[in-house]
Amino acid sequence: MRDKLIIGRMIPTDSRVHELDPRAKITAMLLFTAALILSNGWPQLAALTLLSILVLAATKIPAKTYLRALRPLRWLMLFVFLFQLIAGAGNGALNLSAADALLWSWTWGPFTLTSAVLSSALLAVSRMALLIVFTAMLTFTTTPSMLSRGVEGMLKPLSGKGTGAERFSLMMRLALRFIPALLEEAQTILKAQAARGADYEEMQLKEKARLLLSLLVPVTVGAFRRAEELTTSLEARGYRIGAPRTAYRQLIWRSADTWFTLLFAILPLGALLMRFTL
Repeated sequence: MRDKLIIGRMIPTDSRVHELDPRAKITAMLLFTAALILSNGWPQLAALTLLSILVLAATKIPAKTYLRALRPLRWLMLFVFLFQLIAGAGNGALNLSAADALLWSWTWGPFTLTSAVLSSALLAVSRMALLIVFTAMLTFTTTPSMLSRGVEGMLKPLSGKGTGAERFSLMMRLALRFIPALLEEAQTILKAQAARGADYEEMQLKEKARLLLSLLVPVTVGAFRRAEELTTSLEARGYRIGAPRTAYRQLIWRSADTWFTLLFAILPLGALLMRFTL
């Protein structure tokens, strides 16, 4: 189970993207997401895809690793595609234009499937795939601790002299640590159930769902146990929110971080320009 969830793991390679400040990569991720939201056609998406390929190639991480990041969410992507297809086909008779009719259209009862509806569904799935892959790039090139410190550094100017940024950073760091641990504990329980004769291959879908529901109680109890142990450990080490402390690795903003951020700052502006000109 843990092997299937590859997003969230840091994959060390000797690339310049790994050396960038986490705040620059987080800002680039937000700008890229804004550009995806603002893009409403294939030309904009093609430009974003080309830039994504260049950035992903610069990480020196194999392309199959990024494709593996899409596998856990393939059913969600299929659901989004079918939902967009059915919703668009339901309104296809109302939105059918002359250009769509010249290309092709197919009517079945109240549903009218056109080339525009299919293109819109494919566009939605492509946006989702790009967002997942780019999120994977962020986690593949940044350790969880540096990622949380980058978020804390970006939130500190907004929180003023309060401890809100540090609290959020600690919560994020613990969540990133807990997810693999809980998945490993769930996998251990599944193996224990299989050793007691629970054959998943021969079970029906309803029985599998019932067996998976039985995981909720032990995994929840294990999560509370780990949380209590972690709280005791933090108190024993004298950890206190807001206390002055130093860091082993300081966040240093370099010129490469500025150029990397400016490159992605152009994307939403370009998407807006293309949206109103095309």
